[in-house]
Amino acid sequence: MKKTSAKKPTVVSPQKWLAARRALLRQEKKFSRLRTQLTQRRQALPWVKVEKDYVFSTPNGTKTLAELFAGRSQLIVYHFMYGPGWDEGCMGCSFVSDHFDGAIAHLGARDVTLTAVSIAPLKEFAAFKKRMGWKFPWVSSHGTSFNHDFGVTFTPEEVASGRANYNYSPRKIGIDELPGLSVFARDAAGNIYHTYSTYSRGLEALIGAYSLLDLVPKGRDEDGLERSMQWVRHHDRYKSAPGKRRSA
Repeated sequence: MKKTSAKKPTVVSPQKWLAARRALLRQEKKFSRLRTQLTQRRQALPWVKVEKDYVFSTPNGTKTLAELFAGRSQLIVYHFMYGPGWDEGCMGCSFVSDHFDGAIAHLGARDVTLTAVSIAPLKEFAAFKKRMGWKFPWVSSHGTSFNHDFGVTFTPEEVASGRANYNYSPRKIGIDELPGLSVFARDAAGNIYHTYSTYSRGLEALIGAYSLLDLVPKGRDEDGLERSMQWVRHHDRYKSAPGKRRSA
């Protein structure tokens, strides 16, 4: 495990702090402009027509990919790591998904539906969803090639070989499930198109807690860990943080 020592803060006068803050603000503005440019390039990507007729299991029966749009023209699918036979969902995916419920109404107001999709049968993750208290749609692609087609589920042969395509390049893998996000659009004629997918660190944009941690002096405080998110737990399994007073 990588060892790091806490960085001692530099204490300065208010005038020097203001000068340093203004210098940082100039860099933040450059970053904001670059982020806007990247967003525009993402939105300008060409589309690929979805030719397969995918069917999903939902709490309200089977639904096609078109029906997952729920009457809207844009669909975000979060590929939640939950394989057949698992007792719990992936902690990282759960961390991401804790941010969904508050966004659902706002996305709907902008013609966007969001749903999670997992390859496990619906009944296997229904209890976990209830335990987490989540309300966002979560459906099963069990028995279909949907997860594999969009690069998040890998065949036994791929796992055995130790290599598979993930995040648009061949890489070593040791597990049959990895996370991702895919975006789809539907035109007036009912045709469905794949417009975007992102994986790995591309998913960090979904984690509001990380954005808040990036504002504080210790940041994410992950430098001494073997891997990022090693500290993450299902939200009902955190112990009190150091210095936190328990209520009576």
